[in-house]
Amino acid sequence: MTGVGHPVIRTPDQRIRVFVSSTLRELAEERDAARSAIERLRLAPVMFELGARAHPPRDLYRTYLAQSDVFIGIYGASYGWIAPDEDVSGLEDEYNLAPAGMPKLIYVKDADTRDPRLQDLIARIQADDTAAYLHFHTAHDLEDQIAGDLAMLLAERFDQSRRTEPATAAEISLAARVPEPYTETIGREGELAEIRALLAGGMHRVVSLIGPGGIGKSRLAIEAAHANVGLFPDGVYFVPLEGVLEPGLLLPTIAYILGVRDTGAAALEERIAQAIGDRHVLIVLDNFEQIVDEAPVLVRLYTLAPRACFLVTSRVVLRIRGERVFDVESLATPSPDAPATLAQAQSSSACVLFAERAASALPGFRLTAENAADVIGICQRLDGLPLAIELAAAKIRLLTPHDVAERLGRSLPLLSTSVRDLPERHRTMRSTIDWSVSLLSAEQRAMLEDLGVFAARFSLDAVESVGEGRSWGSQAIETLAALIDASLVQRVESGGRSVFSLLAIVREYALETLEARDAADAMRIAHADYYLALVHRIAPRLRGSQQIDAVAELGLEVPNLRATARHLVQQGRLDDAGDFAWTLFVYWWISGYFADVRLWMMELLEKRMPITTRTRAIATFFRLWAELWQRPSDQVGEGLAEAVRLFRESEDEHAAAMALAARASTRLQFPDLDEAAFLAEIGEAIRTLHAFGDAWGESLCEVVLGQLGMLRRDVPAALEHLGRAVSIADDADDAFTRVVAGNNRARLRFVLGETDAAEEEFLLTLLLSVRLHFVDGATYGLEGMSAIAASHGEAWRAGALAAVAAMIRETTGIYDIEGFAVHLAPLEALRAVDAESVEAGERAGREMGLAEAIAIALPEAGADVRERVPSW
Repeated sequence: MTGVGHPVIRTPDQRIRVFVSSTLRELAEERDAARSAIERLRLAPVMFELGARAHPPRDLYRTYLAQSDVFIGIYGASYGWIAPDEDVSGLEDEYNLAPAGMPKLIYVKDADTRDPRLQDLIARIQADDTAAYLHFHTAHDLEDQIAGDLAMLLAERFDQSRRTEPATAAEISLAARVPEPYTETIGREGELAEIRALLAGGMHRVVSLIGPGGIGKSRLAIEAAHANVGLFPDGVYFVPLEGVLEPGLLLPTIAYILGVRDTGAAALEERIAQAIGDRHVLIVLDNFEQIVDEAPVLVRLYTLAPRACFLVTSRVVLRIRGERVFDVESLATPSPDAPATLAQAQSSSACVLFAERAASALPGFRLTAENAADVIGICQRLDGLPLAIELAAAKIRLLTPHDVAERLGRSLPLLSTSVRDLPERHRTMRSTIDWSVSLLSAEQRAMLEDLGVFAARFSLDAVESVGEGRSWGSQAIETLAALIDASLVQRVESGGRSVFSLLAIVREYALETLEARDAADAMRIAHADYYLALVHRIAPRLRGSQQIDAVAELGLEVPNLRATARHLVQQGRLDDAGDFAWTLFVYWWISGYFADVRLWMMELLEKRMPITTRTRAIATFFRLWAELWQRPSDQVGEGLAEAVRLFRESEDEHAAAMALAARASTRLQFPDLDEAAFLAEIGEAIRTLHAFGDAWGESLCEVVLGQLGMLRRDVPAALEHLGRAVSIADDADDAFTRVVAGNNRARLRFVLGETDAAEEEFLLTLLLSVRLHFVDGATYGLEGMSAIAASHGEAWRAGALAAVAAMIRETTGIYDIEGFAVHLAPLEALRAVDAESVEAGERAGREMGLAEAIAIALPEAGADVRERVPSW
């Protein structure tokens, strides 16, 4: 109920947890009443049960209490058993371990006699001003009393939670990064408490949630991420890895989620380390098993970032230094030796999960005395595996619990024989999917298998495209709807459109089945052809007036763009892979995906297969792009010259001009610049690009010439070339080049004392950067506005904007061109006059998110513009 430094009210995904004390049998009915009252308010009951886990009870009390928000104690006549070597019973121990500031609701049942030690405990409670002490008569009375008291408590806490300060960057990052659970998590209170204890202790750098597919690792990690945001004030980030199959893509994927953009300007690992720094962050890595050989990368990262913690889900142990393994277990099912009664079903988290999911499929479904035995049998047959239970529950729309139980009894033993080499629980999960799939029509089964070639999410257009010529192709919508009804496909909203996805284990199942029929390659080709066509349709809009929309559209398809590159390389379509990479050159630059492309091109060059001269030129160019900025050398220049030669040999003069401009830019990095060679190369590139009508490339070349003017302190030449770059970008209505050219010209104008003109330009580039989601451009814009504010004597505003920009550079690893920090000198001059206001602004800026900074820098910008920012 409290956040970092101030009270908060939690969102529904972070349900308030209520610890219920007492495992005494005499109060079993009262504990059930407490659970009902808590759940009526949509809160989460945390109830310790003896024998629940093989850990000392006191350790579990402590971890359960550590993740709870409210303490409820229910006391009757008995004080309870005192364990050997202990001085107090568990009943009193729980109360002693409850944090002093935790709200406590104490309920004492009327009794003729009471254990003297319990009487002493109650007397002590009466003296505790954090505890509310109340009597009750029956369990029915208790349920209503607890519900009413909790409602009153929450109302009081809500009043305390009101605040006027803006959300911190950490809060924004949590909302933006961690997915919301599709459904309520059931039966994991104990595990969440233990995970919290592991994360809070500071002893473990990597906590690995290990278990077979379908056991609920990802769901548990998501819930833990939401529940433990208070432990990590500098941010909680969720990194999905299910579509990341190449080990070399681990770092680029982590980088992108952290907001680090790879434009090739610095080594990616260094950028990530700089971004994390000494921040206390939690990074959740989901589905690590497919790139487990990259696990040592985590050791390097947490060595460079000593306060970072990693929560990993994987089917296999990582086996690295600093790892703490947490085995994720199945949900509890009633003992086979116990009678299959309604009470047994209601006390089983597996049966409760089945009932909840069945009610979603068939409103009105509930556990009853009549169906309890069948539900128990289903959950026992499925070993308490959450995903298996959810798949079975989805059939309640068509079948009764008795029918489901009967069919499972017939099907699972038969299906399990074909997967004997898998671990038992994984075999059960795969068999359950087999059974679920067996209930589909032939067309529905075929579609499910074909969907296995897609990455994390895909559109209906993509499904219809790959379905051409398939048995289900003419009925794509209806067939997809049937798979959604069977809980094998999920539908979500993304970017204002409907998209679809498969759970990782279902995708794995589909793809393996497809490969067993030797049909996977054909579907991969169909997938690649669709996205190749999509890219060629969108790519022309990446330069010019439609650039912003084109970048946003491609941003929704990143996992499938990665899959397309993989499919093309794996299928030996290397020339198509090279063309795919080159067509999206503008997108890779704007969005910072050069590490991905370099990996694909390196793999392409290592293939012992013939490729065209143009493809070799493309792969050579991308291999050298990062070297151009990070480690410019004669070798890089020679490599780019070879790329120019290869492009010309393949008669692609346009691409040759781009490579020539890159070679010239490399020369500009050398202290002993060969100016004549530089001017000859950049001049030839500009003439060719102009002839091809490539305003995007031409504008960037003029920016490079403007930078030469600044380097040579030739201000008129610099202004001339930067002005030309701006004009070209304006004529083309191209946001990216307008930002790059504008930020360079605005800095120069500010240095020359043209403050009003510089301010107008910085405001424009900042607005365009927000619309384009171009973090690099936005950062330079904020620094420019800080300089403008400092020149106007606005000390607080200047300090705040400078601090936000510094935090963005720190947390995203954005490359800062030396000498471009135009705001530092005027800020220091103002600090000498009004240090108190500057420092107050800096303190405020360090607590701001990007959205608040934009609001300060762009006070006249519409709310729709500022609302875009938290999604970066």
